[in-house]
Amino acid sequence: MTNPTPPSQADTDRGSSFAAELEHDPDHREKARSAKPLRRLVPFVLKYPGLLIAFVIFLTLASGLTLLLPAAFRMVVDCGFSSATESAICQQFALGEGLSGYFGAGIILALMLGLASSLRYYFISRLGERVVADLRRAVYDHLLSLSPGYYAYVRTGEVLSRLTTDTALIQTVVGSSVSIAARTIATTFGALVLMIVVSWKLALLMLAVGPIILGPIFIFGRRVQRLSRLSQDSLAEASARAGESLRAIETVQAFTREKQERSRFAHAVEATFDVALRRIRVRAFMTGIIASFVLSGLIAVLWFGAVQVHNGAITPGAMTQFIMYAFVAVMGVGVMTETYAEIMRAAGATERLMELLSAKPDITGPANPNNEAVQIRGEITFSDVDFYYPSRPETAALKGISLTTKPQQTIALVGPSGAGKSTIFQLLLRFYDPQKGRICVDGIDIKDLDPADLRGAISIVQQNAPLFSGSVSENIRFGKPSASEEDVRAAASAANAHDFITALPQGYDTMLGENATTLSGGQRQRLAIARAVLRDTPILLLDEATSALDSENERAIQEAFETISANRTTIVIAHRLATILRADLILVMDGGKVVDQGTHAELLARGGLYARLADLQFANA
Repeated sequence: MTNPTPPSQADTDRGSSFAAELEHDPDHREKARSAKPLRRLVPFVLKYPGLLIAFVIFLTLASGLTLLLPAAFRMVVDCGFSSATESAICQQFALGEGLSGYFGAGIILALMLGLASSLRYYFISRLGERVVADLRRAVYDHLLSLSPGYYAYVRTGEVLSRLTTDTALIQTVVGSSVSIAARTIATTFGALVLMIVVSWKLALLMLAVGPIILGPIFIFGRRVQRLSRLSQDSLAEASARAGESLRAIETVQAFTREKQERSRFAHAVEATFDVALRRIRVRAFMTGIIASFVLSGLIAVLWFGAVQVHNGAITPGAMTQFIMYAFVAVMGVGVMTETYAEIMRAAGATERLMELLSAKPDITGPANPNNEAVQIRGEITFSDVDFYYPSRPETAALKGISLTTKPQQTIALVGPSGAGKSTIFQLLLRFYDPQKGRICVDGIDIKDLDPADLRGAISIVQQNAPLFSGSVSENIRFGKPSASEEDVRAAASAANAHDFITALPQGYDTMLGENATTLSGGQRQRLAIARAVLRDTPILLLDEATSALDSENERAIQEAFETISANRTTIVIAHRLATILRADLILVMDGGKVVDQGTHAELLARGGLYARLADLQFANA
């Protein structure tokens, strides 16, 4: 017999490495120093070429009209205010007597600009909302495809923060900031070109102050991005802490931990505030420096321009046009400082989301799954199975497990806590793969089956079966949404749940809160049993399914189990031995091994662990 092979270091590190990322590894976080992660959003954007093309058209139109307005004002100043002006340009673009024609043309341009800007905003905002909706769906769909082993390393609150807060940041950028950035770049570049056309001397002077303006943006921009990323991490930490406490509010209050939990959450919130305050200080300092340099440079250019007008080098209208272009360029730089910071925050958020999308599931279906899965009869075989949980690679959860169940048999697993009983269920559902041995259903290795087909042939009642917000009927239908109302009521009756359900305020339409905390433990368990009964699969797994029931209900449920187990393979994990007296085979487990097996009578006759457990339970009874 070969020695069992624990999980490889690569397998163990795969989940723990991602857990380290979620624990805010500073070295990793600092890698997102550019907008390059936003390129990962391109496939989501290109799915909607119509919206993208419409946005580009109206962006171009709005930018062109913005740059046309200063030329219109030049005509007003040079041709409208002075009737003596007989220049060729005034004669070429004569728009009636006096000022009215020129101002009328300006109003028409303004109206056209407003319409183009409105449509530009509509199309980019719609595109942004659509992209974020698709991104959220893609992330959530991927999260559902990851095996339970993945979630052993990560905190659900952190993942949910990425799914909500980070996608909201991306929505802001795709639906707003990118549009503003594109418009600003177009108008700023166009303004710079037209400034040169109007007066190359003034344009060169204006460009001379450019490096002084742009320098602080690049110097402080990356600092702002890193602090923004830290701020998001701190916020996720606070959200995760709050989620843990609120999900276990009864436990928190029962152990009078309110004060400590308030303190821990307050510490997380204050840490978030401190990081945000550092970011605000950097941005405020950057804004102050840029504003001072921009205004000083602009005043210097205007000074030189005034001298040019006084000397007759350029006309007052040309100077007005230049000033308006300079204003457009300066405003563009100011807007870009704000937009740059938002884009950097979105780049960090995109990187965080792509970390989730890049996570690989441990369990994947075969390229060519065996189609016989849809005809499963219920023969289950474990052949010399060894298994180590990735989080505990040094300790074997199962050692050399071999068992065979015939179709429609009832097998019971008994033994102390930690013996490996629930692990058998997890391997059979293929939440994990064993490091050694094979698990077969109807002679087919479950690795050759599509996991969805395999799990579709199995119903399970967990010891603390989770329920979901929604109606009683929706919870019973969870495993079979197409079931009729009559089927739902029949399943509830089989689980001895019909009477208490009809006593609820709205009966089967009664809405349950999160995890159905308004119901007793026994009522929740009976709903979970009804859910498994309604699913009606060839394999039924019961993980101490009657543990939360009183003696009277336990007897009624046991009778129901005997009925529904008659035509399906049933594996029962039992701590109450009275519930498995009629099992076809009882496997006694201890330390991850099967130490004995047989019927109730055979095991009692042999003595050993089972006999001691039976003696303790039945003697006490």
